[in-house]
Amino acid sequence: MPESYPEHLLYHPEHDWAQIEGDVATFGITWYAQEALGEVVFVDPPEVGATTTANESYAEVESVKAVSDVFAPLSGEIVEVNTGLSDAPEKINDDPYGEGWLVKVRLSDPAERDSLLDVAAYRDLLADG
Repeated sequence: MPESYPEHLLYHPEHDWAQIEGDVATFGITWYAQEALGEVVFVDPPEVGATTTANESYAEVESVKAVSDVFAPLSGEIVEVNTGLSDAPEKINDDPYGEGWLVKVRLSDPAERDSLLDVAAYRDLLADG
């Protein structure tokens, strides 16, 4: 899959994305993150009902190279977990913005979105990295 960063998403500096629809956001990791990880072999997601806090780890992704924390771009309650990843964690590599999403979160502080990056700012962060 070629490098991509969809325009409609918001980005966290730790290489996570959020798609906000009303008071619920879908989270996942960016193309850059999955590329840096290499082949994803296991995902340890949070439980439905757990809470996330912006900028703190809420899940782990294990690749052939390492185990990495996944950081929450926004705070809220986990309302859905992508259970398909337990049988096919490689979806994170194959389709990080589609079938590779991680969780859906009911936002507790929608104003936090103002701290996230748009696609241009995220690309600048990558270029400076």
